[in-house]
Amino acid sequence: MFRPAVLIGLYNHGDTIADVVRPLHAAGLFVLVVDDGSDAHTRQRLAELVQGFPGVCVERRPVNGGRGAALVGGFERLAQEGFTHALVLDADGQHDVAQVSEFIGLAQRHPAALILGRPVFGEDAPKSRLYGRRISQFWVHVETLSFAIHDPLCGYRCYPLGSTTRILRASSTGLRMDFDPEIAVRHVWAGLPVVNVPTRVLYPRGGISHFRMVRDNARISWMHTRLVCGMLARLPALLFSRPVGKRGLNA
Repeated sequence: MFRPAVLIGLYNHGDTIADVVRPLHAAGLFVLVVDDGSDAHTRQRLAELVQGFPGVCVERRPVNGGRGAALVGGFERLAQEGFTHALVLDADGQHDVAQVSEFIGLAQRHPAALILGRPVFGEDAPKSRLYGRRISQFWVHVETLSFAIHDPLCGYRCYPLGSTTRILRASSTGLRMDFDPEIAVRHVWAGLPVVNVPTRVLYPRGGISHFRMVRDNARISWMHTRLVCGMLARLPALLFSRPVGKRGLNA
C-alpha cells in the first residue's frame, strides 16, 4: 500500500500558505497544515483556507514549539490515519510545488527511503545560508561516515512514516531548526536508504525567515556535538554498513 499525504508546518506565514496549498489540493493530495502557535492574522487566513479548500486539514498548536515539534505531531497523526508517507515542504513558497509529483514518484519507487531535496540555489540565496549549509554538510558526513545526505538542512523531503515514527519514539531529537539534520542522520544510522533530489529553492522578496542566527546556530552546534558522540558509539556498524548507504542515491 502506498498512501502519501502532504505535511506543512506553519508559523505566521498566513499570506503565502494558500498559494502553496492550491496546487496540492488540485492534485488530489490530502494536506495537513500544523499551525505552530501563529498570530491572529495567520489564524484568520487559515480559517479562509479551510473554507476555500475542502479536505485540507488544519491542526493548531496553542504555543509555538518549533519546526520539529510541529512535524513530529503531524507525523503521528498521519500515521494513525493510515498514510504511509509524508511529503514535507515549507509554507513560505521557497519550495517548488511543481516537483511534488517527482518526490511522490520517487517515494513510491523507493518506499523505504528518505527522499531529500538537494537545493539548487540562485543568485538570490543569502551567502550566510550557503556557508552555514557547508558547515552542516561537513558534520553530517562525519556523523554518518558517508556522503549519503547531500544537504541536511533542506526542508523539502518525503518521509516513510513507519520508520520515521519508530525512530522518533526511540530517540530524543531536537524540536526546532536542529530537527531536519538530526532526523536525516538518524535515518542513515537506522540503515535506511536516502535518495537525493535536485530542487530549486526560491527566496521570495519580503519573505519571512524564522531562523535566528545566534540561537539556532547554537542549537545546531550542540546537536552536532551530540551526534558525533552518537557516531562514535555506532562506529563498527557504520564502518561496515551497506555500500548504498555510503553515497545515497541520486534522483
